[in-house]
Amino acid sequence: MTDMAKKPIKIVETVLRDAHQSLIATRMTTEQMLPIIDKMDQVGYHAVECWGGATFDACLRFLKEDPWVRLRKLRDGFKNTKLQMLFRGQNILGYKPYADDVVEYFVQKSIANGIDIIRIFDCLNDLRNLETAVHASNREKGHAQVALSYTLGDAYTLDYWKETARRIEEMGADSICIKDMAGLLIPYEAERLVKALKEGTSLPIDLHTHYTSGVASMTYLKAAEAGVDIIDTAMSPFALGTSQPATEVMVETFRGTDRDTGLNQKLLGEIADYFRPLQEECLENGLLNPKVMGVNIKTLMYQVPGGMLSNLVSQLNEQGASDRFYEVLDEVPKVRKDYGEPPLVTPSSQIVGTQAVLNVLTGERYKMITKESKALLKGEYGQTVKPVNPEVQKKAIGDEEPITCRPADLIEPQLEKLEAEMAQWKQQEEDVLSYALFPQVAEEFFRYRAAQQNKIDPDKADTENAAYPV
Repeated sequence: MTDMAKKPIKIVETVLRDAHQSLIATRMTTEQMLPIIDKMDQVGYHAVECWGGATFDACLRFLKEDPWVRLRKLRDGFKNTKLQMLFRGQNILGYKPYADDVVEYFVQKSIANGIDIIRIFDCLNDLRNLETAVHASNREKGHAQVALSYTLGDAYTLDYWKETARRIEEMGADSICIKDMAGLLIPYEAERLVKALKEGTSLPIDLHTHYTSGVASMTYLKAAEAGVDIIDTAMSPFALGTSQPATEVMVETFRGTDRDTGLNQKLLGEIADYFRPLQEECLENGLLNPKVMGVNIKTLMYQVPGGMLSNLVSQLNEQGASDRFYEVLDEVPKVRKDYGEPPLVTPSSQIVGTQAVLNVLTGERYKMITKESKALLKGEYGQTVKPVNPEVQKKAIGDEEPITCRPADLIEPQLEKLEAEMAQWKQQEEDVLSYALFPQVAEEFFRYRAAQQNKIDPDKADTENAAYPV
C-alpha cells in the first residue's frame, strides 16, 4: 500500500440524491428527508450529495416542490456537513447548453443557497464545456470538483486520463471525480486508473460508481488500496442495484485498517432504520422495482449502461422487433465509433442507442438520422475524443459547417430575456433559473404555487395573483 493510502478514506453519502434518483426515479420528498438530517449531520461524512442531477426537474415536475426551498431547508439542517450537488457543465441541470451568464448565475445562487461542493461533468469530457462553471465556482469560493465521465474504448488510455487530470488541475478545479455512471470500472482497472491519476495530478480523487454490474464494492476496495481519497456510498436501504455500494458495508470493510473511516456503525444503523420503512413503502407501491436491485452482467459484456439496455429493449418492443436485440447491441459500438467514441452517458447514450435501433430496423445504416444525431455530429455538444466519421457526418449535415469552437460561444446572453419572459411569476431571484432550465414545467409550478398561496384552483391562478398574497 502506498503512503498516499495511509489515511482515512472519506465518504460522500448519496442517499438524498443519486441513490433515490437511481432506484425510485428521484421521488424522495423534502419532508421524507428532513427528520433524519440531524442524525446524518453527526456522522462525519466528507459531504452529503443532496441536490442537482435530476432532483431539480423532479421537484418541479412531479413533487410540486421548489428545489431552492429544499436546498435552504437542507442547509438549515446540516450544520456541520458539506452539501454537494451534481452539475452538467454548460447544460447546468437541463439537456442543452446554456449561455455563460445563466451558468454563472446558477453557480452563484447554488452556493448562496447552501451548496459547498459542485461536481461538474460533461457528457463528452470536453473540458471547454466545464470552464465557465469551474471559474464561477472559484469566484464564489465554492469547491469545484470536475468529474471524468468514465468509459471504455481505444481512445481512453491511462495516458488520456492522466493528461485530462493534469488539464483539469490547470483549469482551477479543487478535486477530481472518476464518474463511472454505468458500473464499467472493474477492480484491477480501478487500481491502475487511480495510480495513473495520482501521477497526473496532486488533486484529491473521488470515485463514484454504480452497483449495476455487481463489482462496485470490490472496485472501491482496489481503488482504496491504490490511494483514492473519497468514495461515494448510499445507506443500505437505498444501496446496490443501480445505486451505489452500501455505506455501512464499506465502513466495516475498512475498519481496523489504515484506511479506517472512523464512522460510527451504531449511528449509521439508526439512519438505515429510518430509511428502511421508506424502502418497503416504495416496494409496495411499485416505485421501487425489484428488477433494478439485481446484477446486470450484460453491462460489462456489452459495455453499455444498464439504463441504456432497458431503453433499447423498450424501443424494440414498441416496434415489434424484440428478436433483433442482439443485432442492435452489435450495432451500438459501430455507431459510437462513427460518432467519435463518446462516453455513453445522458444524452449521448440515448443518441447512440436510438441511432443503432434505426440503423438495424431500416436495413440501411444512416438511412434515417435523428436530429439529436445531427446535432452531435455537427459539434453542438462539443468535441468528441476521436474525430467523427466524415462520411457519416456528411450524410447527417450535408454542406453545413461543423462547429469547432466551444458551442456556448455561439449563444448570446440569455438572462435578461428570460427575466422579462417570466417577470409576472417572480417571487424570488432564483425563479428565473427554474424557468431558464424548464420553462413549461416551471410555469406550471409557479401557477400551482400561486394557487396554494391564494387558496384557489391552480387553473385559475393567472398572472394577477402570481405574487405572494398581500
